[in-house]
Amino acid sequence: MISPVRSVITAALLGAATAALSACGTQEAPRSAPPAPSTPAAVVSRPPTLAPGPAGLAPVFRNGPRDRGRTVALTFDADMTADQGPRAAAGERFDHPELIAALRALKVPATVFMTGRWAEEYPVQARAIGRDPLFEVANHSYSHHAFTADCHGLPALDAQRMRADVERAYAAFRAVGVPDAMPYFRFPGGCYDRRALRALGATGVTAVQWDVVSGDAFATDADAVARQVLDGVRPGSVVVLHCTRSAAPATERALRRIVPELRARGYRFVKVSELIGATGGGR
Repeated sequence: MISPVRSVITAALLGAATAALSACGTQEAPRSAPPAPSTPAAVVSRPPTLAPGPAGLAPVFRNGPRDRGRTVALTFDADMTADQGPRAAAGERFDHPELIAALRALKVPATVFMTGRWAEEYPVQARAIGRDPLFEVANHSYSHHAFTADCHGLPALDAQRMRADVERAYAAFRAVGVPDAMPYFRFPGGCYDRRALRALGATGVTAVQWDVVSGDAFATDADAVARQVLDGVRPGSVVVLHCTRSAAPATERALRRIVPELRARGYRFVKVSELIGATGGGR
């Protein structure tokens, strides 16, 4: 009679190191498993986008359908202008880890519009956000320079550099470990014109604006920010907020009032991609 052979199972610790947070994120979420080798590539879904506008202009998305349930997308701009490196080195914080921690604690999906320069400054946190299924990373340019003249005092790009600035941001995301950033773009300062849309047309992005302005930029009154959002939200709304501690110090506190109040009203929080998909995007 043959004795059974006992198998020895060696356990290996799989742990993503928790990095010291200096940016708009907490610890890295584990990367999701790749599809099985037998999964056909055609089955992998592509993010929904809108069809190009007339003459190949980049399409612009402002809000989702008003008649398909109470959904709302909270979006956060992770701003850092290309020439702000010395300010960051001197201690100014363009990140907001408490804000991302609050979103995780409240289980609120969100879309983070990130500049490439921000991703370079805070690579661990950019990667953590990009790998967390609760969030999606979208493009907010590399430099955070304006795509029109006279845009809130931002330096302006000429038309020949606009497309390159968008593509450079995607390259920065890939370099820090965010390979799957969404094909969505938010203009720095929200400023654009026909020339800017034409420059972006060849990139295939959908420009994402908003229909609710939070007023959180440089605000210190969290209740005022919360009231402005709560008064403005309608089904399908896209809310613009900020994810930079120095420029939006009240946002995290405002969020803790906004989220339970909207849930009490029957709202469900979604990412921008879900709203675009519900609008009919899917090319």
